[in-house]
Formats: sequence, C-alpha cells, structure tokens
Amino acid sequence: MTSQQEHGTELGRFLRARRAQVTPVEAGLTAGTGRRRTPGLRREELATLAGISVDYYVRLERGKENRPSPSVVDALARALLLEDEEHEHLRSLAALAARTASEPPPAPSRTVRPGVKLLLESLRPNPAYVVSRTFDLLAHNPAGLRLLPGIEDWPARQRNTARYSFLHPAAPEVFDDWKNSLRGCVARLRAVAGTDPDAPDLAQLVGELLLKSPEFARLWERYDVRGRAYGHKTYHHPEVGTLTLGYQSMQLEGTPGQRLVTYYAEPGTPEHDAIVLLDMTAQEHSAKASPRNGRFSATAPGEAPSSSL
Repeated sequence: MTSQQEHGTELGRFLRARRAQVTPVEAGLTAGTGRRRTPGLRREELATLAGISVDYYVRLERGKENRPSPSVVDALARALLLEDEEHEHLRSLAALAARTASEPPPAPSRTVRPGVKLLLESLRPNPAYVVSRTFDLLAHNPAGLRLLPGIEDWPARQRNTARYSFLHPAAPEVFDDWKNSLRGCVARLRAVAGTDPDAPDLAQLVGELLLKSPEFARLWERYDVRGRAYGHKTYHHPEVGTLTLGYQSMQLEGTPGQRLVTYYAEPGTPEHDAIVLLDMTAQEHSAKASPRNGRFSATAPGEAPSSSL
C-alpha cells in the first residue's frame, strides 16, 4: 500500500486546508445564526458552491475518488476563491491523484553545471546562489553566501535557506520581514509536495522542520502554494548594516528544479556600496570559516564540506 493510500491524497489535504480558510461571507453565503465549529466552509457548503454532490465531494477529500473532471476542478477552484497559481496547483494535484502511484523517485542531482558556476562568478559583486527545489544551497558566489550570516558555519551539505530561515538563531534579526519570508519558503515546499509527495529530499527536510519548528508546522497546515519570484527584501546584516535589495529568481532549464537567485542594487547607492563591501570581505571570512566553529548545528553529523564554486 502506498503512502497516499494510507494517509489520503495531497488533493484531499489541499481541499481541506483551503476550505478551512474561506469564510461563508467571503464565499457569498449568508451567515447563519448557529454556532460554527470552524470559521471555514463546511463540506456541504463547498459542494453546493461547486455544483457537485456532498457525497462526491467527501469522497474527493478523503481520497476515495481520484479522478475529478476538469470542470469539477475548475468549479472547486472558483468556490475556494483560488488565485491563478493555486488553481494550477489544484489541477496538478488532480492529475497526480489520477495516476497510479509507483516507487518513490530518487533524490534529484545536486550537481550544478560549470556554466552556471561561471555565471555566478560573473554576477559579482551582486550576491547570487543556486538552490535546489527544496532550498539546498548548491553553489554561490562570495557575497551570495555572506548574505545569510552564519550559514557558512554549517557543513556544506546542510546549508539550506529554508532551514536557515526557520532554525538559525540569527534569522529573525537578519530578515526585516521574517514572517513573510517563512511563508514564502513553505509555499514553495508545499508546491513540491503536491506534485512529488514521496520525494526523499523533500521528506527529510519537511520532517526535520516539522519536528524542530512549531511555526513551520503551523504554516505547513495552511497549505499555501503561492511564491514570489522577484521583488525586494530588506536585510539587517551585522557587518554591512541595513540594506534593501532587489531580487530575481530564475528557473534553470534542464535541471531537476534548480533555481538561480540573484540580488542587486543600483550603482552609486548605499546598498550597492554595501554589497561591494560584502563581496570584498567574503573571501576573508571564507578562509576563516569552519563547519566546526559555528554556534549552531543543523543536523546530520559526518557531512563533509564541499567547495562552493
């Protein structure tokens, strides 16, 4: 028996999570006078809004029905007030539920192509790095590593930006909008879980964060799947001060979900001066850094550090 059959489907979990976040008023229903056990929609309310039978919807949510038609999926998306990215995720979950589960796939390769490493170097002094689909830090230029103070103290194979955001003691002070950063991490991980729920790289990271971070567990239950690929972030860096940087995340074609993330600032601004300083001092810090001298240990002893570029 597969894990999906034992614990329900990701489709059912997503429907339950999103149903709990839509109030009757938001859905256009008249608020009743009786006491509700949950602020979200009841199953029968969502079924009515979507134009399907309650029994059919209950079977969908419990994983007993796994082949909803495209029209049913679209109707559920409208009833749940899903945005475009969430609607597409629901379609992906429905397609996944219709497929026969097979052996869990192997963990994706961590290898970063030489050309991408050269690109990272060419982006200096702008901080840049490559992450896996589960936020493992696979390669970086000097400022890309130093942008997250303290992460260099971890063994190279344990460097993960989601792990850093939730578990590193410096993270709440480094990120100006720490809570929003956490939501973005979970939303991306949830998107991976929806289409590849048995992936070993995902299971290991999610299991660790569920165990160690109550905030991660809370956000994981919400089942948000929206993530931003560009914008601005403000950092309170202990060495170069407060700086607001633009960022752009780019999917690397031909890779198993790897993304290139780069930060930038207009030349002549204090922020640009700060990232130049960060780049200049990064080599010195790299020479002094050791996985054993950090104040925080992530997990898994015995991991050997590897070179960044």
